[in-house]
Amino acid sequence: MKTIGYIIQKEFKQIFRNKGMLPIIFVLPLLQLIILSNAATFEIKNIKFAYIDQDRSATSRGLIEKFEASTYFNVLDTYPSQALASSAMLKGEVDVVLEIPLHFERNLQKDKKGNLGIIINAIDGAAAGVTNVYVSQIIQNYNKSILMDVKELSDQQIKPVTIETIPLFWYNKTLNYKTYMVPGILVLLVTMITLFLSGMNIVREKEIGTLEQINVTPIKKSQFIIGKLFPFWIIGMALLTIGLIIASLIFNVPMIGSLLLMYFYTSIYILVILGIGLFISNFTDTQQQAMFIAWFFTVIFILMSGLFTPIESMPRWAQILTEFNPIKYFVEVMRMIMLKGSGFMDILPQLIKTIIYAAIMNVLAVWSYKKTT
Repeated sequence: MKTIGYIIQKEFKQIFRNKGMLPIIFVLPLLQLIILSNAATFEIKNIKFAYIDQDRSATSRGLIEKFEASTYFNVLDTYPSQALASSAMLKGEVDVVLEIPLHFERNLQKDKKGNLGIIINAIDGAAAGVTNVYVSQIIQNYNKSILMDVKELSDQQIKPVTIETIPLFWYNKTLNYKTYMVPGILVLLVTMITLFLSGMNIVREKEIGTLEQINVTPIKKSQFIIGKLFPFWIIGMALLTIGLIIASLIFNVPMIGSLLLMYFYTSIYILVILGIGLFISNFTDTQQQAMFIAWFFTVIFILMSGLFTPIESMPRWAQILTEFNPIKYFVEVMRMIMLKGSGFMDILPQLIKTIIYAAIMNVLAVWSYKKTT
């Protein structure tokens, strides 16, 4: 134990002696948490909206006023023809064009039916889908108001039957996207910092030539690896603590569940990441190589973790691959504990898989590390 303690002491001295590394470890991740949590949003606002009103009736003007009153749309201009509107969309000046045909009001009053044309810029398919939902909701609400007006003006004495729905939003009552994103981004930062640092640490020893000197000492391989990785385990736990404080004070993210349970799971999860970092470092000779390989796998893990894209929306083969993604389990557990207040039995499936993952990666890392004399 004394040998491991000396190695740990030496690692901490190396870390804090490098003045350029400290901001990267502690300052930049916190800035990223603050910036990304405000920037990464599923909401679509300030949609550039234009219209072609060929009817020029009270009904068409009322519909346009609904879009003007919406906080999601920025009504820019009207165009006399579809050709001019299409040209504006081609230049990027407009995102949505609403085309109201001639005799729109008359057809509503006579045939109780009217057609509208909606053109949406769908280069970003996800944004286009959300925009279509916004447009459809405004039109449907306006359609309901017209129907109510018609019934009130009619001579029918039958009172229209209305169905009222009262939604209850659990776990995120205000529908604040930051409540959903902050736990996931915190997972991302803890993962990236611990993976990159552990992956480059042993490689740095190779570059400066000290690894050969350590290999000829009587230090055992297990002692060397534990002493090398333990400081980064401490750094990962410290980053989680600071991130949770920021999530609570700045973003008001609720923390319903047990912090002790969260730290317990995180302590095991970081072992997975440290094992991956050590495994990468064993097969690389420079810090640039280690950084590139670590970043390659991190990008894949992040995109397939459910952080930005729902796993249920992925193809079946991709959903199967996510079962081997440790970030997926950490994101799920963080959101379950922080937002739902889940207990030990609730996260037990993710915990068991993470423990197995940690055991496999660390065994492979230790096995692949060659201590030659």
